[in-house]
Amino acid sequence: MSSQVAEGGLARLETQEHSAEQNLFMTGSALVAYIAAAKLAMHLAIASSSGFFIDELYFLACGEHLALGYVDFPPLTAAQAWIARSLLGGSMFAIHLLPALAGAGLVLLTGRITREFGGGRFAQALAALATALAPVYLFFHSYLSMNSIEPLLWMGCALLVIRIIKTGNTKLWLWFGILAGIGMENKHTMALFCFAVVLGLLLTRERRLLWSGWLVAGAIAAFLIFLPNLIWMIQHHFPHLELLANIKKSGRDVVVSPIGFLKMQVLFLGPVALPVWVSGLWGLIATREGRRYRSIGLSYFVVLAVLLFLQAKVYYLAPIYPVLFAAGAVALERLMRLTHNRAVNGIGYAYLAVLAIAGTILAPMTLPILRPETFLRYSAALGISQPRIENRATNALPQFLADRLGWPEMAHAAAGVYYSLPEEERARTAIFGNDYGQCGAIDYYGPALGLPKSIGTHLTYWYWGPRSYTGDTVIVLGDNRHGVDAHFEEVHEAAEVGHPYSMQQEHFIIYLCRKPRGWTFESIWPELKNWR
Repeated sequence: MSSQVAEGGLARLETQEHSAEQNLFMTGSALVAYIAAAKLAMHLAIASSSGFFIDELYFLACGEHLALGYVDFPPLTAAQAWIARSLLGGSMFAIHLLPALAGAGLVLLTGRITREFGGGRFAQALAALATALAPVYLFFHSYLSMNSIEPLLWMGCALLVIRIIKTGNTKLWLWFGILAGIGMENKHTMALFCFAVVLGLLLTRERRLLWSGWLVAGAIAAFLIFLPNLIWMIQHHFPHLELLANIKKSGRDVVVSPIGFLKMQVLFLGPVALPVWVSGLWGLIATREGRRYRSIGLSYFVVLAVLLFLQAKVYYLAPIYPVLFAAGAVALERLMRLTHNRAVNGIGYAYLAVLAIAGTILAPMTLPILRPETFLRYSAALGISQPRIENRATNALPQFLADRLGWPEMAHAAAGVYYSLPEEERARTAIFGNDYGQCGAIDYYGPALGLPKSIGTHLTYWYWGPRSYTGDTVIVLGDNRHGVDAHFEEVHEAAEVGHPYSMQQEHFIIYLCRKPRGWTFESIWPELKNWR
């Protein structure tokens, strides 16, 4: 009797799903598309009002100096900045459009991976929703950076690996290599993901898929695509390695314990989504159904182990989670099917609703939606404080918000000092910034104010040199009195800047400096390199 009831329940569930799949507007793919569209609309709604993040101002400046590499990143992000400004203009909406599209694309790709794992309508919706609302991805897709498209590139490679395992079509290794090469032009952590994938395959019976000429072809394609950046790094003596050594020596980045690292993963992905990706990891590693794709689960542990060993930033693991969301959603859907129980099915759909509600509640903690005062009240009400990524002093706001504030005001203050000078002196006056945010703010907002491009020695700005300036008259941003007195005979405190909620380092006196102490910019520039 009980078996008949169970079979009847299973039949009803399958009939309902089949009926829904017959409606093109309610298929799994359609639900994923709705979620992707909602994520895109959400990002576009705030694209013009969120302010530029400090890194974006730097990337926009790099987009005006297209090169095969930069001190701290490969060329793809600068190319994105150049493309956005060339085709769409330099508005905040235009610059934030590409990251928003990448976010929607990641949701669609997660849905596709879920289908490849055998997921139905529920699984596709669950995986897509978990990806769309993960706090770390909400942040990634709110500003232009390497991080905005990195998960998309990793998951494109993951999809190809899944297809290779599923079909035995080793020709797909060529496309894997092409994507990996593009990923290397975006962020060098792509090499870690590729290493993890290959090692994961070697540790499973699917290693047979590696013994193919197409894998060699893919590796060659990846190398050739990456080669221009590699040549640039060789020519410039691998500046990124020097930068990383300086950062480690200075203690700039927060170092967390392995337990702390894992706790941060839970926060970054949303606590309510924890059962999804943990189920995915377990399903890939330990279940008979997931055995075929065990290499994907093993690759997670490889990446995790390497990042822990290197004491890397906690968000470097973020690009791998959509495939775990996909696998976990399929595992949970399979559980619903096997139980043949309406109550379990109800719990599953209730979980979807809770995930959506929790993600919406947490969204203002990573998206620049609220005004600073409102954000502080909101975070206090939730009892949530943002984890620190860097050992830089903030005011009341967490870094991800504070680093978006004060840049237009800084540029206007510099313009006030600049236009206080006689016209003939202005022509030889340099505006010098001590970090790439200050320089980038002048470069982005300055043209509308009639300001010249800035100079600086922070990261890639150092390569661009002092232009034609000698140092006779310099408007200095972000230095202290001791620093400017050591270099100039005549120093005036010309203005004071600092948004109430911006980072502490962006609260400073603007100094008007004249009469350098026996140097010119050309002679002193090599000593001013600031890579940290």
